Amino acid sequence: MLKNNFKIAWRNLIKSKIYSAINILGLALGMAVTIMIGLWINDEFTFNNAYTNKARIAQVWQSQTFNGQISTGQAIPLPLEFEVKEKHSDIFEHVVMSSWESAQFFNHGGESFSLNGFFMSKEILEVLDIEVIKGVERGLCDPKSLMISEQSAEALFGKEDPIGQLVSIDRGESLKVTAVYKNPPQHGSFSTMHYLMPWEYYTSSREWIRTNADNWDNNSFQMFVLLKEGVTMSQADAAIADTKKNAQPDNDHNPTLHINPMEEWHLYGEYIDGKKAGGRIENVWLFGIIGIFVLILACINFMNLSTARSEKRSLEVGIRKSIGSTRSQLIKQFLSESFLVVLLAYFLAIVIVIVSLSYFNEMANKNISFPYLNGWFWIFSLVFILVTALLAGSYPSLYLSSFTPVKVLKGTFKSGRYAALPRKILVVTQFTVSITLIIGTLIVLSQIEYSKNRPMGYDKAGLIQVPIFSHDFNGKYDFSRTQFMNCGAVTAFASSLSPVTEVWSNTAGYKWDGKPEGFQEDFAMTHVSWDYIETMGMEIIEGRDFSRNFATDSNAVILNETAVKYMQIQDPIGKLLIDNASDDPEPPLKIIGVVRDAIIQSPYEPVKQHIYPFDKYDNSAYYQMRLNPENSVAENLAIVEKVFKEHFPNVPFQYDFIDENFARKFENEERVAGLSKLFTILAIIISCLGLFGLASFVAEQRTKEIGVRKVLGASVANLWLLLSKDFLLLVCISILIAAPLAYYFMNGWIERFSYRTDISVDVFLLAGIGALILTLITVSFQAIKAAVANPVKSLKTE
Repeated sequence: MLKNNFKIAWRNLIKSKIYSAINILGLALGMAVTIMIGLWINDEFTFNNAYTNKARIAQVWQSQTFNGQISTGQAIPLPLEFEVKEKHSDIFEHVVMSSWESAQFFNHGGESFSLNGFFMSKEILEVLDIEVIKGVERGLCDPKSLMISEQSAEALFGKEDPIGQLVSIDRGESLKVTAVYKNPPQHGSFSTMHYLMPWEYYTSSREWIRTNADNWDNNSFQMFVLLKEGVTMSQADAAIADTKKNAQPDNDHNPTLHINPMEEWHLYGEYIDGKKAGGRIENVWLFGIIGIFVLILACINFMNLSTARSEKRSLEVGIRKSIGSTRSQLIKQFLSESFLVVLLAYFLAIVIVIVSLSYFNEMANKNISFPYLNGWFWIFSLVFILVTALLAGSYPSLYLSSFTPVKVLKGTFKSGRYAALPRKILVVTQFTVSITLIIGTLIVLSQIEYSKNRPMGYDKAGLIQVPIFSHDFNGKYDFSRTQFMNCGAVTAFASSLSPVTEVWSNTAGYKWDGKPEGFQEDFAMTHVSWDYIETMGMEIIEGRDFSRNFATDSNAVILNETAVKYMQIQDPIGKLLIDNASDDPEPPLKIIGVVRDAIIQSPYEPVKQHIYPFDKYDNSAYYQMRLNPENSVAENLAIVEKVFKEHFPNVPFQYDFIDENFARKFENEERVAGLSKLFTILAIIISCLGLFGLASFVAEQRTKEIGVRKVLGASVANLWLLLSKDFLLLVCISILIAAPLAYYFMNGWIERFSYRTDISVDVFLLAGIGALILTLITVSFQAIKAAVANPVKSLKTE
């Protein structure tokens, strides 16, 4: 019986080639979108799965309150390590202290390389279950040991055996390679961890760490923990929540600690007022919903075309019923047809996915491969096919099997005046979804463009920064400036302790005249050299820049506009910022200037209050250089590299363009916008395919009517309008439904940004007009084809 059903289904497919092709292509596109989104979602949820202890690994985060606003982040103080180890040994199997990920210069055999990694407690090897492939299993026990990844070993030593070799680091010291470990999983949080150095070496070799060993206010470190077997994350969170408060109960910032499980690092990275507020999970839900809706659009095409051709199948149904077929048998027959169409569409969808996966990976910044050998994928595929076949074929099978055989065989069967209503509702549904996606994508693009056009506060064109982490640069600012300024490729030169587009340090504990009672200040801070303000192209709106003519400028500071407003001071020039927090305070900082606000952190948020103290110890980490606009960029870079290698031969030459660094701040939103555009275009194509099929059917159904009208004098324009107006009306209804829906959802999305664009009426008009134009183009082909046909051919059988 089943074999017979499929034979009949195949004959019907062959008989109606155009409708079958539209059905299969539409379903294939919908299924391809759903499969790709499914692979993407799986990739998101399996992040960090390579770590066997994933369910027990967590990071300690801290929340602090500043003037009623709670700020949450990974930074914790050094004394917390001993507090946690002493009081919660029953909760945590390992407590790992860590630096922030940083690039270090490594030199061996005259060659220098920059590698990313961490200084960490030796327990990290057990926590991350790091696989040592050569050398000592516990390779961080010696304070001057060094563990490197396979990739690092190859870069530094080539085919030499790295174990026991000495490597010079940027501090001028040599460390011994004790182990080589397997390259870290690329699909994980530590994908760029290509070296590990002992925590003991980090803390003993840096004076600023030694002086802060008991300082609970210096939050410059990270802590990772491995929970003991049987301990839940909620138990660990409860145990650690008040640890710092108990150790330092008089802290004005009300510090509280949180356990952030590794399972949530990737998808739940945002906090608002001390509570988790989403993150990448929002994108997962967004694209998951889009995938479901695109599949539904494709299924709607199948339903519409199947029910629209009901009168052509009515005689078949009548004969089958008159010779004894039951309704359940007919439903099985039509579901068999649905299954066959879906099966063919699925194979075409797989081809589409395989062909387009590399392009999709590039857009999504992923490295997803097709799971040919994954048994679960094929099990889910089978379920996916069955569910889609039922979804697409349920309504047509129920509708077609309900025909009364007597009426059909007598020729008195009519679809009825309301028979087309379900089809119209489905068309409206299709275009409502498509138009909503169009409006949403336009608003995302508008928000990105609005933020990109925001006044920067500095000139990023032609500006590069060069990392100078090595001690080779210490005390050489004036020398370096002279060399680079004299080479003809650089027109301005400066240095800073953090990158131009990031804030590495936040500070508090200052007092000043007029400071409000109980005010809890929180400043972004960047130590800068002479010439920084000029090199950056920042505008001084009050006071002056740092000057070599004033010896007191070694204890000077420049504020941004927001800092002046934040501090609530009038006439700031000459006022003092006094360090009130340190046991060994620095001399007061004299305010000598105010600069226009510059966007350093998120371009979607208000500019933070920022202070720029003078870097009197020449501890900068970056040189900033403005390239000569009279030369080509390539020429300038070649000259700068030559000067750099001449004077700093032991350090690799690296650089970043500031405009490219700033552009990276939009990567996530642009990725969302790019994927949304792709899925929106596919949704529109699917909707238009269905519309094309319906228009073709309507034109075929009304062939004789069109012939009569032409004989009676109707023009091509009249006939075109006759066949097009119903579809245009349906799309207009879709626009009216989609507009408020899109506004509701996108207004909620855009409110996440403090600096945001208004949702313009133009967006809705553009989406609506675009949908109407697409409808006209889709329908007009069939409408005009029917209108210009020879009426004699359509009437000669009457």
